[in-house]
Amino acid sequence: MIQNIQEFHSKLIDKKITVSELVSYYLKNIEDKNQNLNIYLEVFSDAMDYAKKCDTELENKSIDEITKILEDKKLFGVPVAIKDNILIKGKIASSSSKILENYVASYDATVIIKLRDAGAIFLGRVNMDEFAMGGSTENSAYGVTKNPLNTEYVAGGSSGGSAAAVSADMCLVALGSDTGGSIRQPASYNGISALKPTYGSVSRHGLMAMASSFDVIGPFSKDIEDVKKVFDIIKGVDDKDSTTHILLEPMSKSKIKVGVPNEFIFTEGVSDEVKESIKNTIEKLTQKGIEVIDISIPLLKEALALYYILVPAEVSSNMARYDGIRYGKSIDTKNGIEDYMQTRGQLLGAEVKRRIILGTYILSAGYHDAYYKKALILREKLTQDIKEKFKDIDVILTPTTPDTAFKIGEKITDPLTLYLADIFTVTANLVGMPAISIPYKNDKDENGTENKMPLGLQFMANTDDENVLFSIAKVL
Repeated sequence: MIQNIQEFHSKLIDKKITVSELVSYYLKNIEDKNQNLNIYLEVFSDAMDYAKKCDTELENKSIDEITKILEDKKLFGVPVAIKDNILIKGKIASSSSKILENYVASYDATVIIKLRDAGAIFLGRVNMDEFAMGGSTENSAYGVTKNPLNTEYVAGGSSGGSAAAVSADMCLVALGSDTGGSIRQPASYNGISALKPTYGSVSRHGLMAMASSFDVIGPFSKDIEDVKKVFDIIKGVDDKDSTTHILLEPMSKSKIKVGVPNEFIFTEGVSDEVKESIKNTIEKLTQKGIEVIDISIPLLKEALALYYILVPAEVSSNMARYDGIRYGKSIDTKNGIEDYMQTRGQLLGAEVKRRIILGTYILSAGYHDAYYKKALILREKLTQDIKEKFKDIDVILTPTTPDTAFKIGEKITDPLTLYLADIFTVTANLVGMPAISIPYKNDKDENGTENKMPLGLQFMANTDDENVLFSIAKVL
């Protein structure tokens, strides 16, 4: 019905559509599709009330007056889906876990306040891997989310619900969170665009923590301009999050230079279709007059190992609060220690427990120095190596994932194989730099894959240089 925010607002100005009509359209799609796809965990009953308020605000207004309202509120009437780990006051936020299934948020996340101030309407909360741990949304306590493009396949994760909601036309834009690829990977699997912003450019206040030095909130959309609009609204310093920073002014660039770590991409474990997508993209960029440079960053091959040492360590720390006493549900056995064991044993999923155990092991007295401290040193070394590369190039091109989406149930019993799907995405989180995933199309405007499922292209830029990502995305 509506392709992007600009089209929607243009039709509002011309009085060819109302906010209520658009919200009704998405609510009807949710009603028709959600039972099969399992995207929305809850549809908010007040969404239509907000839509009617928007329409009332525009009643009897001239074109100029409506235009002014839309200039002041960039997301006026825009229906948005919210990942289930971002707090909305008065609404359940379960992080797709049984331990928080009845937890009602007592305050709004900063991004929610900013979206609401910009006029957005929240349609509901969408499914995810429990506490954002996973890459397929098969780890949700409330069932797997199916890929709208082919329901035999996963939607990706952990923000699988957010990506699938946009892909299935069940919202106009969505918010998710990204710890090691949880925004970009499902965007790739669903054939849409999404941004993982610079760490600290968007407030994490009101986001349930998985790994605090990695987590970032970011937007999904079918349209790259919409991704930019939402990012421009949610970014900025927040007194409630000490890791946010004043954004650096991006340097003006007359020409964009693209670096490609070929030795990292053209290797075992990456599908031939993915390799072909990179070759074709390099050709397209060259034809458009963009310089493409082969680069070497030897530490990239260690990024996945670093990630799966550091992230479980932070998970172990962050998950300690879910003990049956301070947060969430508890199982009462009349014995304090047994309460703790049963609560965490029965109400947390297998992947969450796996990462807690791994993180606790890494942080233990005998292994802290051997693993955790060394990984921190190498993380800093990787960051400096990449910063050095950005003196000569503007963006780094890789695939988003080593292959297309896989079938539901195909890899759930093999966590190591699942972890390898993050090989191209984790680096941006390790170094705190922004990265975007956009859909790949070949010369025939097709996915170019045997199973007809989409592929994604990932571009990573230097700190606070999101603008160059939007520029290169528009080129393609």
